Amino acid sequence: MRLQLVGTANQSSMQSVLQTQSMHMILMEVFIPVGQILKGMGASMTKLFSYVVTRDYGFAPNPFHSYCTLATCKPQIRKHANVGDWVVGTTSVAIGSRHGSKPMLLYWMKVSEILTFQQYWSDTRFQVKKPMLNGSKKMAYGDNIYHQTSSGVWMQSNSHHTYPDGSINRENLSTDTGQTNNVLISNEFVYMGENPLPIPPSVANHQGVALAKKGAGHKSSAFNASFISNFENWHYNFYCLGNAPMGFQNKPSDW
Repeated sequence: MRLQLVGTANQSSMQSVLQTQSMHMILMEVFIPVGQILKGMGASMTKLFSYVVTRDYGFAPNPFHSYCTLATCKPQIRKHANVGDWVVGTTSVAIGSRHGSKPMLLYWMKVSEILTFQQYWSDTRFQVKKPMLNGSKKMAYGDNIYHQTSSGVWMQSNSHHTYPDGSINRENLSTDTGQTNNVLISNEFVYMGENPLPIPPSVANHQGVALAKKGAGHKSSAFNASFISNFENWHYNFYCLGNAPMGFQNKPSDW
């Protein structure tokens, strides 16, 4: 009987060990790159858009009030980005020269929502992003500046993109609204501003492809699923798991 009890105890112990090992395996596999999940679901591949932020006033992007928004400039990115895609802004030569010659990460965001200009203008969450030029810099550089009248005429609020006297800047109006009606919204972002982050070697260059864009425009097609998965792994491991803070970190570089 004693031997039987010992055997039962050993079996129970072995089951406990197996259960523990299974739990460890489950925990190790909880973090699955988003790209793999989407591929398995048959969804379109996540995209990454990289560009140089030539002027950083907190206007484009606007990282204030718990959301990072891209409502002006970069019309091709705003036109082609989808929910779940990444937008990465690196330092310009002028901004980067304050920290060294190499490009650095000024901000990056995951698109969580896309609104039209009219929806953005009317949304109660983003009334605080309408510019108040007699307020703080944060308020003065609000990017919620476009809406249309009932007859479809575009209105441009007195802002960073109007002329100094508040009159409509047709060039900016055309750039901002002529190619797309999209405003990109993110509640998962990191904005480094005046203290940009040196691009970690693990994401600076992956399989011979550099993260940072050189010159005007943006790049996206160069980033394959492996590159994006590698970038997401880095972001989630360091930021989503609490190893580094997310959201707004420092004031804009050009303040």
